[in-house]
Amino acid sequence: MLPRPVVEARGIHKHFGALHVLKGVDLVVAERELVFVIGPSGSGKSTLLRCLNRLEEPAAGSVVIDGVNLLDPRTDINHARQRIGMVFQSFNLYPHMTALGNVTLALRKVAGKPRAEADELGRAALARVGLAERAGHRPGELSGGQQQRVAIARAIALEPRVMLFDEPTSALDPELVGSVLGVMRDLRESGMAMVVVSHEMGFARNAADRVLFMDQGVIVEEGTPAAIFESPAQQRTRAFISQIQRH
Repeated sequence: MLPRPVVEARGIHKHFGALHVLKGVDLVVAERELVFVIGPSGSGKSTLLRCLNRLEEPAAGSVVIDGVNLLDPRTDINHARQRIGMVFQSFNLYPHMTALGNVTLALRKVAGKPRAEADELGRAALARVGLAERAGHRPGELSGGQQQRVAIARAIALEPRVMLFDEPTSALDPELVGSVLGVMRDLRESGMAMVVVSHEMGFARNAADRVLFMDQGVIVEEGTPAAIFESPAQQRTRAFISQIQRH
């Protein structure tokens, strides 16, 4: 029996003015699956992620997350978003709050947890990303890699069904990237469904279950990392892979 899909997006279209950014994209992600989305800048990768939690409104199509139709007007979007963790390129932490304060804010304000319970869950989330001893530090006292791991802790504290990562390492110094990828690898091993947009091709090759190549608003090709990186079927994929392998 196939695992149940956690993410089921069908026929997603998105326009920005006259620009047709997504042209009928389908994306299904199963439980425990790590799907990597690669492609040139401007191909629609980040817009697709943002449509999955309705940070962008699709012009057409359907998005079902863990059985909940996000585009149904009756859906409580704030409640539904608790199922979807999102980690951005910029860490988006509140500078005046401690790491623990940043992690527990949504637990208290969105999930309605009492402070003591929120703190307990927040400390557990920080421990999962290796930052238990940094709970009292403000973002300015943390490295970029540590700030990104706090952002991941904030997302996983709500126990989402799927994690969306939008270029999570691109703002980091190269020596800090490994700590964030390590946390993502641990999350994958714990069974979290994940969709990752990133230029970290080594990570995609080693950790992804499936790689999607996007270009000009469509998914051109998808397959195992070995298929996409070693023997892509489409010319556009081959051109992109050969270009990134030269760098």
